[in-house]
Amino acid sequence: MLFQIQGKDAYCYTGGKTFNPALPSIVFIHGAQNDHSVWALQSRYFAHHGYNVLAVDLPGHGRSKGQALNNVEQMATWLIALLDAAGIERAALTGHSMGSLIALEASYRAPDRVSHLAMIGTAYPMKVSDLLLNAARDDEQAAIDMVNIWSHSSIAHKPSCPGPGFSVLGGSKRLMQRISAINPELVFYTDFFACNTYSNGEIAAQSVRCPTLFLLGKKDQMTPPKAIAGLRSLISQSKTSVIDNCGHDLMAEQADAVLDTLFDFVRGS
Repeated sequence: MLFQIQGKDAYCYTGGKTFNPALPSIVFIHGAQNDHSVWALQSRYFAHHGYNVLAVDLPGHGRSKGQALNNVEQMATWLIALLDAAGIERAALTGHSMGSLIALEASYRAPDRVSHLAMIGTAYPMKVSDLLLNAARDDEQAAIDMVNIWSHSSIAHKPSCPGPGFSVLGGSKRLMQRISAINPELVFYTDFFACNTYSNGEIAAQSVRCPTLFLLGKKDQMTPPKAIAGLRSLISQSKTSVIDNCGHDLMAEQADAVLDTLFDFVRGS
């Protein structure tokens, strides 16, 4: 489904159901060099179980037009504008990695618009090494290869996981390559720069009023579980769930566990 934000197309996947802002809403926000498709299972399940779903493509990613935004604050402003364009007064915000920072910042800027906050594969500060930043700027394929290895708990997932002929690492790699192909404007570097320079996390966390979930992969090398200790201490209504045998790419490696934890959180709090 397309919305207009400042004259540019903003694409959202609605989970295979007709958009209905009268239902309770959940917004899924992807991470760096990704798009809405990383939420395929979760978005479809919520959409078919009583929720209005918007799985966004951020500007410069997937089907949304415009250049990739170079800081988290601008992305949060864009997200709030999307809620306005869609006619959604209040929504659960679910973000992965960079998307988790966007969700956090949006909850700071518009606290009355956020019913739940789920931060998946998150950290604060979300620092990116110089090695990876430079690779994203100068050799994007090398950056894709590094992130693909570091984001998964294994380089040899069990056969037929999560389905016959499915390659967890292969799917992730091809998605990142596709984002590069459709937008040559150094999206990966722009995303990493935004994560690396975001500095409002503690102030934003102190302002969170809604139930909050930290959902983490036990073997995450990109945003290890210990990296949320500061944020967790600042959000009184927070709880943490850590998934075993899982790295940073939680939605692909442990799709069912992510879905079950997220659905229980949104439905039960």
